[in-house]
Amino acid sequence: MQDVSSLVAQAREGRPRAVARLISLVEGASPQLREVMAALAPLTGNAYVVGLTGSPGVGKSTSTSALVSAYRKQGKRVGVLAVDPSSPFSGGALLGDRVRMSEHASDPGVYIRSMATRGHLGGLAWAAPQAIRVLDAAGCDVILVETVGVGQSEVEIASQADTSVVLLAPGMGDGIQAAKAGILEIGDVYVVNKADRDGADATARELNHMLGLGEARGPGDWRPPIVKTVAARGEGVDEVVEALEKHRAWMEERGVLAERRLARAAREVETIAVTALRERIGDLHGDRHLPTLAERIVAGELDPYRAADELVTALTQA
Repeated sequence: MQDVSSLVAQAREGRPRAVARLISLVEGASPQLREVMAALAPLTGNAYVVGLTGSPGVGKSTSTSALVSAYRKQGKRVGVLAVDPSSPFSGGALLGDRVRMSEHASDPGVYIRSMATRGHLGGLAWAAPQAIRVLDAAGCDVILVETVGVGQSEVEIASQADTSVVLLAPGMGDGIQAAKAGILEIGDVYVVNKADRDGADATARELNHMLGLGEARGPGDWRPPIVKTVAARGEGVDEVVEALEKHRAWMEERGVLAERRLARAAREVETIAVTALRERIGDLHGDRHLPTLAERIVAGELDPYRAADELVTALTQA
């Protein structure tokens, strides 16, 4: 058993091993998870969470690394959660954090962690909200959450971040794909990376046109900017940081940041409650309820919805 209070104190001092152990407790759904979250609760709410998402090949890791450099120049502590596809054998991340952003590995002001999606459709590891809390409590000023490539169901980043950055690149059909995947609805800042390639201006124009076709915006509403970058050379990265800071200021001024964080906390509670209920249903799987209800459905005595109602009643009375 880990000494949670000691780990939290060490994490607050910026010790990477303590942060790593706390995130491991979270990822492994440790019996000490509740104790960890209780200890972290008073220490959170200070970090600015930025989500980065986009199709594979647009340069998410390079862009994340460039943003880390930009924020470090401002003297800010940065946490990075890089969410990777799961290995089908071990359930661990296929890409380790050593492979990514190696230039920041020796910087004590940067903490980088790869997390496996473990088959979670939204592109974010199920433990990501708790891992964000760990990095927040550990004193990170900015937390960058980089997700696996966006797909039809991988727009979950918007629900976990204060600001969502959608990355695109020229020549990848991203304009059409963006509309299909619904990521035009989640982006607060759009970045056309690899802007030194042919077609970058056309991609930015197409994106601007598609954003114009979206929902109507009033005079004071946020209009997502489109920033062109060459992240591999650090070009345009300062402009991205500037756009992020403008969005943060706009949210704080209009109370949107508080609203997003309240909604995020509510979803987190809901997820934990639903998970607990599922576990209780799993406990009942070998019990008398399910086989009896199944027999009545097959016999035509009961429909599945009524059966589900009876199971829920049994659960709440258990």
